[in-house]
Amino acid sequence: MSRTPKILRLAPSNFRRDFRSIAPSQVRVCSDPSRVRLADIYFVNDLPSAITPFTILSDILHKIEQGNPLPLIAVRYLQKQKLLALMRYVEGEITYEKFSELAADERAAREQATLIQKQREEKDAEERDAASDAKIALYFKHRAEEQLRLENSPKYIARLKNQQLRARYGLDQFIDQQLFAKLMQILQRIDLGGRFADDDVIWLTTEGESYYTEILKTTYHEREAQFHASEYNQTNDLWCAVNASKHYRKASQAIKAHNLLTTIPEVSNGDSKLESAICTTHGGVMRDLNRFDEAMEFGNKAHLLAPKNFRPCTLLGAVNFEIGNYDVGHVWYLKASERGASERSIDSDLRSIYKRADKSKREKLKAFLLRIDSVKYSWLVDLK
Repeated sequence: MSRTPKILRLAPSNFRRDFRSIAPSQVRVCSDPSRVRLADIYFVNDLPSAITPFTILSDILHKIEQGNPLPLIAVRYLQKQKLLALMRYVEGEITYEKFSELAADERAAREQATLIQKQREEKDAEERDAASDAKIALYFKHRAEEQLRLENSPKYIARLKNQQLRARYGLDQFIDQQLFAKLMQILQRIDLGGRFADDDVIWLTTEGESYYTEILKTTYHEREAQFHASEYNQTNDLWCAVNASKHYRKASQAIKAHNLLTTIPEVSNGDSKLESAICTTHGGVMRDLNRFDEAMEFGNKAHLLAPKNFRPCTLLGAVNFEIGNYDVGHVWYLKASERGASERSIDSDLRSIYKRADKSKREKLKAFLLRIDSVKYSWLVDLK
């Protein structure tokens, strides 16, 4: 059968149909509608390459439309792509009517094969996903089992308890391995609720000083305050009340110290040393509560009762510095030093007062101390 030069002459008018009426489900958006029309006419609208510019199949369709003979390589391409009906048609072996029948069957077979392939790929993907999910689930199951075994192991439980114990006392830093056992022994004893042993305090203030946290210090003073307050309640020993008040102050519980001191009776046996100690301690409590006038009264009374004791002098020095009477406070600190107060304790007082002061008072205090002794108070230079 001879070729015809034009495909439109080969296709009778009753077989030349608009692409939208041939396969509405196959309509594709394309910048060149003519390619879509050709793909529909030749029953290859299921193949993307039929409407894609510069592809072999698209070029073949264009040549057919132009009535140009196909080279051998193009015919072999159609054969390789199993477009046998189209190959026979362009070779002139069959009519367009027969071609359309065979090509429609070929397209249906391709679409069926594509559907089957897609279903197979989806099934394979589902199986891979299921296998992956199972693998992940197994992994996390093993992880959970391993974690459970770990959490139930005595070693892990002990380590967790140690971490929690250290956290309660503000010890989240690295602990020297050589000091770890001793520190944990102390913490375990303290955590039982008892007092600190003397050896524990000595160790914490010397070798283990790096681990004597503010929480531990507060805990120590709370326990001591509770102990001495209990002793006072049982024995009525006023020295126990004094000691309890001192520890309440160091534990930042001045109100408890004040409440305790206001309940004790006056000293009736003429023990001026004890009475002075009570006044000094109560004066310190008033200072903590910013009740400076009352603190001064207690300090002056304590000094009259025990003029050779440095503690009332230290109290009066601190109170005067707190309220801005620097000259008077300095004199009282000199008296305290003459009576045995250490330079270290006085210096500690002044540092504490400076840190608590507002900016204006800090500048005045700084200027005063540097004027007195710029070497002794050189630590003020670097402070803001």
